[in-house]
Amino acid sequence: MHLDQYKNTGFRLRGLREDNDLKQENIAHLLNTSQTVYSRYERDERALPLNHLRTLCQFYNISADYILGLVDEALPYKR
Repeated sequence: MHLDQYKNTGFRLRGLREDNDLKQENIAHLLNTSQTVYSRYERDERALPLNHLRTLCQFYNISADYILGLVDEALPYKR
């Protein structure tokens, strides 16, 4: 596994989902999208829309910086 992969949005999304024992279908439902579309986010085959990024930050209570790979620590989302 290449070290840059740890900073990929898709890698971070998958890790967050798995750490919370959720399935792709659960997160797809939260985002009001299909499991196929969400799967493409995790594989970095499709860009994550800003409204989905916002929803995920609120859901996981983390900053967008973590999901985007700008920081390595999942800091709380500040409202």
